[in-house]
Amino acid sequence: MKTILKNATLLPEYGYGSAPVSVMIEDRKIVEIAEKTTLSSDAEIIDCHGNLLIPAFYNAHCHAAMTLFRGYGEDLPLQRWLDEKILPAEEKLTYHSVRVATELAIAEMLRNGVASFSDMYMFEDAVADAVLATGIKANLSRSFVSFDPEADIRKDFRFAEFRSLAENYHNADGGRIVVDLSLHAEYTNTPYACKTVGEYALANGYGIQIHLSETEKEHNDCIRRHGKTPTAFFRELGVLEVPVTAAHCVWVTDEDIATLAEKKVSVAHNPVSNLKLGSGVMPLRKMLDAGVNVALGTDGVASNNRLDVLREMQTAAILHKGVTRDPAVTIAAQMLPLATCNGAVAQGRTDCGRVEVGYRADLVLMDRHSIHNMPSYDDYAMLSYSADRSDVLMTMVDGRILYRNGEYTSIDEERLRCEAQEVFAHYFD
Repeated sequence: MKTILKNATLLPEYGYGSAPVSVMIEDRKIVEIAEKTTLSSDAEIIDCHGNLLIPAFYNAHCHAAMTLFRGYGEDLPLQRWLDEKILPAEEKLTYHSVRVATELAIAEMLRNGVASFSDMYMFEDAVADAVLATGIKANLSRSFVSFDPEADIRKDFRFAEFRSLAENYHNADGGRIVVDLSLHAEYTNTPYACKTVGEYALANGYGIQIHLSETEKEHNDCIRRHGKTPTAFFRELGVLEVPVTAAHCVWVTDEDIATLAEKKVSVAHNPVSNLKLGSGVMPLRKMLDAGVNVALGTDGVASNNRLDVLREMQTAAILHKGVTRDPAVTIAAQMLPLATCNGAVAQGRTDCGRVEVGYRADLVLMDRHSIHNMPSYDDYAMLSYSADRSDVLMTMVDGRILYRNGEYTSIDEERLRCEAQEVFAHYFD
């Protein structure tokens, strides 16, 4: 089945100016872009009415099932938030609660134009099942922690869960699901565990997701423990020898940034979560100038409280101007890649993140005619400064429309609301 999106406006970088185009999609990919496309009798034709067709957003770091904890444990610094609220609550998680909470997160992300997310959590088989059922994409990782310096991690239940996840879901449905390894952080793992995970990832072709220098305390405690920064710690143990997505990177040195660039580590910038937890502000301009691939993440909604990559992009677009007192430190036209193609790169999805022939059809249609977007002299500025998640008219993943004009095609919203309310009602009994 073909789909033709006619009368769509593309961003200037694609070379069509302001002229409306038609985009033909077949077998998950964009197969033609032209000012005039031959209409096909076997195609679904959708009139975009001049609205803006952009790559879908990629959420490079989140904990999807933490929708269960939205609004729980508010206004605390990270360590107290974790120790007093989140970690005790996570002890009560089940496959069912994670499955329902993840599906709720996916519904929110699709509504907000997100085509793919990188998840680091537990009960990842439940997350995988929710991903397969709803049509979204995801890079899934079972977060690993280890405090015993002599433990064989390959006998740990978390490693067994990773192996099961990889065997059952890695590259499922044409690569919609990718399974990564995960080290929660330096402060929750021994050097031996980190070295073993790094070696296993390198030998078996897996990427790794980590938290890195999220807080000043984490960063300085690592230096006191090991005589080096978390970035240097992971580098020395071989963790950075494979594709790594490092979340946060707020407290990094110039030498750390050079290492991240050299090792081609993708950094997931989580500005809203970092601000809300009082963790600080990542040095975005330094990262970009050094050639680091910077993507955007929401983190979990317990520390955000939304799964809205557009808001992350807009926060980043203005936050760094204020911190540096330089209005040109971020440029509107340079912000969208952080939310789109850079996230695809972080996930190893090299044929995603662009509106070009041959790329996967992960697309979002944005309303250019909203009152708050008029007039749109510059669509990049519209996206970076005025657009809202309510402007998402359609979200397409791998050529399949999953959300359009307020309705889901793969999610029974009413059923999901009822199941979620039931989980919420009993969770903290």
